[in-house]
Formats: sequence, structure tokens, C-alpha cells
Amino acid sequence: MFNRSSLSIPVICAPMFLVTGPDLVREACLAGLVGVLPRHNARTLDQFEEWLDAIQAARKEALAHSAKVGPLVVNVTAKLPAAEIEETLTLAARYGVETVISVNGGPREVVRVAHSMNMGVLHDVISVEFAKKAIDQGVDGLIAIGLGGGGHSGPLSHLTLIEKIRTIFKGPLVMAGGVSTGAGVRAAEVLGADYAYMGTRFIATKEADAPADYKQMLVESTSQDLVFTPNVTGVSANWLKPSLKRCGIDIETLAKPGAERFAHLPTDIRPWRDIWSGGQGIDLIDDIPDVATLVARLVREYDIACVRSNSLSAMRNI
Repeated sequence: MFNRSSLSIPVICAPMFLVTGPDLVREACLAGLVGVLPRHNARTLDQFEEWLDAIQAARKEALAHSAKVGPLVVNVTAKLPAAEIEETLTLAARYGVETVISVNGGPREVVRVAHSMNMGVLHDVISVEFAKKAIDQGVDGLIAIGLGGGGHSGPLSHLTLIEKIRTIFKGPLVMAGGVSTGAGVRAAEVLGADYAYMGTRFIATKEADAPADYKQMLVESTSQDLVFTPNVTGVSANWLKPSLKRCGIDIETLAKPGAERFAHLPTDIRPWRDIWSGGQGIDLIDDIPDVATLVARLVREYDIACVRSNSLSAMRNI
């Protein structure tokens, strides 16, 4: 789906609500990652077009000097009205976007529109059941979100989820959830995935649109500071306990099975804006670098992990 030779490392910088803006996407592409621009983070279609134009212009200029420039991908919500899906993808295609990532709901309409424009579709899934449904609806690739992901996360370990999906699907497969280092990227490949999805690690970068307090909270927190519950948005997700506490939310009550969605949220508090999420990969986050510095580190870690795994394989063959 993506030209591996154009990537510094097989990583997709995941789209995140209220966090992923044009600066983060641009720098991810320029560092040799797949950059994903969420339509829902732009206030208007005109603003979205401005972002597309600026990012593609930066990519075009960089391509004159480096082969390691990642592609631009657009992220859309599958639950959007058909007309909005069509206008978004029509605009994206006009700016040379070749791949779409769909989330939230069945991807059938996104697939129909995207394929009519010769665009490929990756779709988020959190289980083998959802993977089968997405495959039946014609997606070209899957993003398998396993246990420990930031935001909306799946309940199943990658050790099972990736290998099981691989038995029923031979197309592009992305491992998402808890990946913060280059070694994690290599682990995704060993399990059978083609790419790794990184979200939380890129929140704690200078170019992310997240508030400074959010970034610092990721640095200071550990996975013990997460609560996994569906009782904030209605869908299971990992939330940072310090952000819940600062909003006056009773964590123990919120975490109880069957608690009503939003029932324990103050009226002026909103998920994502005021209550922040993070994946278990926060245990491996201890700084807030710029994207270029972070990617250079990921590449070094990935290369070391590749040498290690290749050496172990060679030893077994002796």
C-alpha cells in the first residue's frame, strides 16, 4: 500500500482528535513516516484544503532533496453522511492523496467512494470479528488496535490479534496499541504486521497540538496511571487518571461496570478536550522532542532490533 523505500521506518503517525494538526502531519511525512490528516480536526472544508495544500507543498519541496518522504493519508469518520465523505475524499484526491483511513462504524460507504477515485482504504478494528466485517465490506488494509492502545482500544493482546487476523487476511496490516519505540515496530513485523501505528508517543512532541500540560502528563505518568473504561465516551478507552482527577471525576465510580456514559462528568467537561487519553506505551515516554529527533531515535532502535532478531534467527540455524 505504501512504498517502503520512501519510509525511514514502517510507522504510521496515527490521527488523534484535537492533537493531530498540519504541523505534526507535515513533520511526520518529512521524517519519512506515513502522516495522517484527520478531516474532523479542521473546522471547515476550506481549512482542511489549506492544510492539504501546505503539507503537499512541503512534501514536494522535500522530495527534491530526499527520497525518504512519507505519503500523506486522510482520516475520515465512517459515520459521516455520504455527501460529506464524498466531498472530503474528492478534495483529498485532488491533492494527490492515495489512501484513506476510516474509523467508527462500517467502512462500506468510505470504500465505495474511495475505490471510485482509485484510493485505498485502511480501517480500524479492535477484534477479529470486526476485522471480518471490514474485510467483507471491501477494505484494502486493516489497523488492528490491540490491548494497551491510547484512546479507543481493543481488549485482545497483539500476540493473538495480529497472528489471528493474518490467518484470514493477506493484505496490508498495521499493529496499533502501546508502540513507543523502534523495537516495538520490529516486533509488529515479527508478528506479521506490515506497519506499526504510533499515537501516544507523538502526542509528546513539540509539533503536536496537545496542550503543554497534556504532554507533560504523558512524560510523568506510567501505565498505572491509566483507567480502561467505556464509561466516558461509551467505547472502551484508556484515560489518564491525573486528567480525570483535575476535572473532579470520581475514578472509582467511573470505572464500575455499567456506569452510564457521561453520568459522572461535570457539564462543562468534555472527553479529549478536558479528559486526556494515553496508551500503555507511556511507560517508555520520558521526553518531548521534535518529530525529526524522535524519528531518528526510532530508526536507531529499529535497526538495533532488526540486527538482534536476525542474529537470533541465524543462531537457531547453526
